[in-house]
Amino acid sequence: MADATTASRKLTAKGRATRARILGVAADLILENGIAGTQIDDVRRAAGVSGSQMTHYFRDKQNLVEEVISWQAQATLDDHTQPRLGNLDSFESLRLWAHLVVERQKAVECRGGCRFGSLAGQLVESGPDIRSELAEGFEQLLAVFRKGMLAMRDRGDLRPDADPEALSHVLLGAMQGGMLLTQTLRRVEPLRDALRNAVARVESFAATAPGEALSA
Repeated sequence: MADATTASRKLTAKGRATRARILGVAADLILENGIAGTQIDDVRRAAGVSGSQMTHYFRDKQNLVEEVISWQAQATLDDHTQPRLGNLDSFESLRLWAHLVVERQKAVECRGGCRFGSLAGQLVESGPDIRSELAEGFEQLLAVFRKGMLAMRDRGDLRPDADPEALSHVLLGAMQGGMLLTQTLRRVEPLRDALRNAVARVESFAATAPGEALSA
């Protein structure tokens, strides 16, 4: 994934915009039609670019799929590291994160889940290289939560027996599972309840009372 970021930085602003447009279109088509049902020409036509532009940015279909995974993983990571969330290293920031996730789903009437999670569901059994790329994306997200939990424990907000690794699994798992249920059932309660309980699990390790529980 680092190679994709480095390559993107070498492009002009216009080139980066074109590449991002192609990746966004490709991600949509793959989510809708799967890998087998998405061909390079489909992406080219939908993105409104020429064949030479496609080959300029992507070597082949495999490379395009890998870049889509990297791009979507980075977009999800950026969403979890936005300034107002700080470093997800406080009870307040975790409650805000959960609230924002729920509100986003309300705004779209529960249509669509986590795009990276949906992409993983589509592609994870496509081959070991693809699975490895997806796993790296999830590991990066887990690292954000783990770093936050470690900071809270080191600062004394969490008790010494709090396990940052386990808590990061709880938080990310609640979001991914809750998103899928909410998308399928078309109601926000499964996501809200999953996140509420995940944050409550973190709060259960509080060295002192963390305040009011999540409400959404």
